[in-house]
Amino acid sequence: MHELSALGFGPFFEQQLQDSGDRRDRLARIAADHRGAYEVWTQAGAGPAQLAGRLRRDGEHGSLPGVGDWVVLTDAPATDRTAIIARVLTRRTVFTRGAAGRVMRAQVVAANVDLVFAVCGLDADFNVRRIERYLARIWASGAQPAVILNKADICADVQARVTEVERHAVGVPVHVSSALRAEGIEAVRACIHDGMTVALVGSSGAGKSTLVNALLGEDRMPTGAVRASDGRGCHVTTHRQLVRMPGGGLLLDTPGMRELQLLDEDGLDTVFGDIAALVSRCRFHDCRHDTEPGCAVKAAAASGDLDTERLEHYRKLEREARANELRHDVHRRRRAERVWGQLSDEVARLRKWKGGKP
Repeated sequence: MHELSALGFGPFFEQQLQDSGDRRDRLARIAADHRGAYEVWTQAGAGPAQLAGRLRRDGEHGSLPGVGDWVVLTDAPATDRTAIIARVLTRRTVFTRGAAGRVMRAQVVAANVDLVFAVCGLDADFNVRRIERYLARIWASGAQPAVILNKADICADVQARVTEVERHAVGVPVHVSSALRAEGIEAVRACIHDGMTVALVGSSGAGKSTLVNALLGEDRMPTGAVRASDGRGCHVTTHRQLVRMPGGGLLLDTPGMRELQLLDEDGLDTVFGDIAALVSRCRFHDCRHDTEPGCAVKAAAASGDLDTERLEHYRKLEREARANELRHDVHRRRRAERVWGQLSDEVARLRKWKGGKP
């Protein structure tokens, strides 16, 4: 048996149920996604589920349910029967990224989470620019961000790394841990309370699954070693999975990401608040910070008040986000045009069949 409040259910979702008239005993939360084969949790227990045909046909990648989503079933799940997901409730927060491929699509990584930890190893894979990228997507999701610098046991100067991250992630809590030695775990665990959902995101080999095991106090998630040649990790976690914390709260473990594409510019101004403040002082509201006169951003970079490498990374992310947003809009427009073309052809065939004029 699961109390819905312990699974993260609250007034935001309760209101949607009341508005639609759906029953509570048909409500479920997606706990795992095995490439479209879902595991769901309900008040009565857990079981398998799959999408209704309509949702499979109509849903784009960004609108298909993901782990953490609240859904309405046609009937209760059972071990010998697969329930059907008839409806996905509106999300309170959602962490997304650009899915791999030529066509830009939104991929749901974690839905309805309260706090997202960006996990980065203090090894050869440490990269503060990647942390900035993750923080942008976390702020865009609507969840609260935090950073975990893992593998402190193999870092020669931990405090220098912490100072570097804090300089680029102003106001974001930074935790230091060694998951293998169970050091720094209590500080992370103290951030997770009953009814909360917390997600861990980061690159392969950052130690997310090892962190989950340390937080749970048991080796539940499979883990692997990093390559000795370059210090990079290999994929071990193959699917997204919710797990219940012993003292309350839920953890969402995610597979490592080789890359995290920005879908839009949301979150950038929060991560780069210093640059955003300078932008507001530029003479022209559409200043590109290139050749325009009266550019406060260029002036700050020239005087040394603004780190030029930080500025270049901001520009790079801004260009990437705008390009991906444009690709996504073009894809949606072309998809809509195909749908309308198919409807038009169907109407023409129906008129011909009835003997009417096309």
